[in-house]
Amino acid sequence: MLKSNVLEHLKSSKNLLAFSAGVDSTALFFLLLDADIEFDIAIVDYGIRAQSKDEVAYANELANKYNIRCFIHQAKKIDTNFEASAREIRYKFFEDIIKEHKYENLLTAHHLGDRFEWMLMQFCKGAGCAELGGIKFLQKNKNYNLARPILHLDKSELLEYLKTHNIKYFEDESNLDESYTRNRFRHQFSNPLISEYLDGIKKSFEYLDADINELIEDADVNIKDDFAYFISTKNKRSDIYNIDKYLKSIGYMMSSNERELLKNENSLVLGRRHLVSFYKKYVFIAPYINKDITMIKEFKEKMRKLKIDTKLRVYFYTHLELFESLELQ
Repeated sequence: MLKSNVLEHLKSSKNLLAFSAGVDSTALFFLLLDADIEFDIAIVDYGIRAQSKDEVAYANELANKYNIRCFIHQAKKIDTNFEASAREIRYKFFEDIIKEHKYENLLTAHHLGDRFEWMLMQFCKGAGCAELGGIKFLQKNKNYNLARPILHLDKSELLEYLKTHNIKYFEDESNLDESYTRNRFRHQFSNPLISEYLDGIKKSFEYLDADINELIEDADVNIKDDFAYFISTKNKRSDIYNIDKYLKSIGYMMSSNERELLKNENSLVLGRRHLVSFYKKYVFIAPYINKDITMIKEFKEKMRKLKIDTKLRVYFYTHLELFESLELQ
């Protein structure tokens, strides 16, 4: 049932599964066992549901039974913007584990329904085919690869697998709360469409992936600490796609308006956090530093001669070794 090319990528690699004890991650847990893929698990307890303690206990039970490691994080209370804050907490937790224990791949249980509801949400915000394709089976992040081995399977297929094999799982009641935008799209739009047009939707994503591969050129993004750059593809649409992909990997989601502005701008600050600068054959992505720093005369003159974006100069001045390594002279 798992995607074959993803399976090949996971073999002989060190894998960490983002686990929740729900339908999706429990099905992926046992599908990985069936495929003889070695992995450990990590689970976050947000402390907002009594059932979460049972889910953590189940994670520990499975880890002990199958002789794998189980990492547990007890999150502090989230007061505002739960969805975004919870995502930030869990990915920080996962990435800390990956860094400390040298995992190569983070596995998540995103499935076809997740991908379809994401596509519908992006369509309603304003997006092109690259954004509509959205979630990928394999994605290279800064320090690890993000793998989604069941992205082609619908939740009904995962439920059938669990019931056929009499496997225990938990239902998260918060998934029924339509005050969350994603849940509203899921229950009102994506689930009804998938239940009626599953085969066609699967085929459409196959075509969409093939079209994106033809239309969009991937760039080799170089990452140095909090700075990233790549050689322009000479196609602004592809460059924006690669910028968007990198920013997603570090937790920033570009808006449709920001993508639109980048079509005509060679320098843009995103969310007051990130600076994108097109410079000759390069595309630079750096943290935006919005403060006055006194720079020595020689450096300012070098920046002027090189015609470096004025908003980028402070970052380069505070990271001189990195700037020199780029050999822009």
